[in-house]
Amino acid sequence: MSNPTSSSTPAAPWWKFGHVWLVVSGPLIVVVASFLTFYVAARGMDPIVDENYYQTGLDINKTLATQPESLAPAMQARNHAATGIVPADAPAR
Repeated sequence: MSNPTSSSTPAAPWWKFGHVWLVVSGPLIVVVASFLTFYVAARGMDPIVDENYYQTGLDINKTLATQPESLAPAMQARNHAATGIVPADAPAR
């Protein structure tokens, strides 16, 4: 009686089977993509927010307050879009 696990031909190495590469390729692609993502994230970092952001915002508000007539149409449209109320001085349709 012969042993069923022994054969006359030696077994092929694992890398010569296609289904092994199919199973290994998924996690390998994920690992490579994670390194690429880390590289892109580290290289293109966003700038740090201005430490004096509050004062900068106040300065912007002062600048906008000095020219209210130039922003009137935009402010009117924004207020109408937010509330749905048409201002009394708006032209009739």
